[in-house]
Amino acid sequence: MAKGYWIARVDVKDPSLYDEYRKRNAIAFAKFGGRFIVRGGPFEGMGTSRAHNVVLEFPSIEAAKACYASPEYQDAKQYLLRGCEVDVVVIEGYDGPQPG
Repeated sequence: MAKGYWIARVDVKDPSLYDEYRKRNAIAFAKFGGRFIVRGGPFEGMGTSRAHNVVLEFPSIEAAKACYASPEYQDAKQYLLRGCEVDVVVIEGYDGPQPG
């Protein structure tokens, strides 16, 4: 079964609200098996980008969607939306043949 992923691009406008978001989102991520693949760090933009990039991996696309819709994440998300400009994509991983 293919894994599920969140891809988020974030511009932090209020660091204190973003800190509160990060504290609260850990509850939802733990509950649904989310783990960070990318959590900030240096990057090279190849077009339009934001200052902070995050990729989370979940056991399945269903878990990724359930996490986003969960009361635990919705509680955290209010701080994200008040303190940041953000784009989030929830996407199913590719589980097919690789080139070569």
